[in-house]
Amino acid sequence: MTHQLGLWIGFSKVSGIGPARFKNLIEYYGNVETAWRAEASELRAIGLDGKTVNNLVRTRQQFDVDRELELINKLGVSVVTWDCPGYPNALKTISDPPFVLYVRGELIADDEWAVALVGTRKATTYGKECVRSLAHGLVKSGSTVVSGLAYGIDTEAHKAALKANGRTIAVLGCGVDINYPAANRNLAQAISESGAIISEYPLGTRPEPKNFPRRNRIISGLSLGIVVVEGPIKSGANITARYALEQGREVFAVPGSILHHNSSGPHHLIQNGAKLVMEVNDILEELNLTQLSQHVEARTLIPDNDTEAILLKNLSPEPTHIDDLGQLTGLQASELASALTMMELKGMVRQVGSMNYVLAR
Repeated sequence: MTHQLGLWIGFSKVSGIGPARFKNLIEYYGNVETAWRAEASELRAIGLDGKTVNNLVRTRQQFDVDRELELINKLGVSVVTWDCPGYPNALKTISDPPFVLYVRGELIADDEWAVALVGTRKATTYGKECVRSLAHGLVKSGSTVVSGLAYGIDTEAHKAALKANGRTIAVLGCGVDINYPAANRNLAQAISESGAIISEYPLGTRPEPKNFPRRNRIISGLSLGIVVVEGPIKSGANITARYALEQGREVFAVPGSILHHNSSGPHHLIQNGAKLVMEVNDILEELNLTQLSQHVEARTLIPDNDTEAILLKNLSPEPTHIDDLGQLTGLQASELASALTMMELKGMVRQVGSMNYVLAR
């Protein structure tokens, strides 16, 4: 890493200097070194407000380039700037692309075929099943799944992508060295090993609420389109949808029950022109991604015997308790348990919660 790169990092630490102001400074001074060394009086004269100038002066006094680069290297973090060939092309096209990206893992060229899956932290079983199915289908088609590593829909999207041996990118609202949420520490590590954890926020940045709406523009900016699976109208997922529309990205939404508040966000989007999603092909066809892989996995549930056929007929994406299945099918408890165990091993059904089963789609 070079001294010049260290100065890009230094600017990313200055409160009040975002992509627009950084761009103006570079254009005015011609390069990052001259901008970094500019006198406070001159910075004020060209229009930078006093508070931001003071923040820059303070950062320059405290910032140790060599120590910062050493820490970044020690943590295995890479730094990608506008000037780097590895900066995502899709992200360059938005109105305010971050001038620095901190990366744990690796960004690759194939990530240009990314699709974002976002939704509420308070996901229902239905929502989780939907996002698992979509994430699985997307990575099997060759797409990268992008989300925000939050609880609920985001977590399920990342997990399903990894389970299908696909790529996934998590965009954080804090430094990439901060484990947030704490319960997703192992998931974050797994993502960094086969995808990427990224953030525009410097190392050590805490997950403050104000950071998350801004990070959502990166989620949509990295993606060809975004899919809102569940969430109320006033939610982070819908903020991401608004960014997507501003950026010219496609917006998709998964419908749900009109009786559940988690459906209000997706339904509002559908009413306003978002494409309704019933299966992954609805996304792939709209984004012209159907030919990304010549071997798109098509899972067909074919029963091996009459017992499996009866169970498939009585199961759905909604959870059904094993006792209720016994009443519906007339099967003995031992036969029922044995059949469900075999069907789960085959990937035909999934156990969700305590002895509740759904179709694995």
